[in-house]
Amino acid sequence: MQTSARIMAGNGVIALFLAVSGIYGVISYFVTQRTKEFGVRIALGAASADILKMTLGQACRVAGIGFMIGAPITYAFTRVLSSMLYNVIIVKWTTLSGVSLLLAAAALMAAYLPARRAAAVDPVIALRDE
Repeated sequence: MQTSARIMAGNGVIALFLAVSGIYGVISYFVTQRTKEFGVRIALGAASADILKMTLGQACRVAGIGFMIGAPITYAFTRVLSSMLYNVIIVKWTTLSGVSLLLAAAALMAAYLPARRAAAVDPVIALRDE
């Protein structure tokens, strides 16, 4: 493997790590901000499974919208760049789908972990002023 290919692969890995950590951070933050809402819902009789299902459904919606916007743009940009640059190979669909699945898994984990924590909190503690 040539040095330039190694550098580009390293940059790709760094970009993937930043994308996964960014998705996790944003979705986790928004779920954590809704802890009081979850406390109200639990106090009114919602089950923990309902809280998890609602949170994961919203995370899937957001990730799905991001995928619907990002996948065609990614495909178009790779076609444009491959025509402009010498000896650039178009990304295979297996690579693109693998990265998309990794980002979707990051979004689901980002929603699941804080929602599970918030659903397990006592409603009195969740509603208490900070």
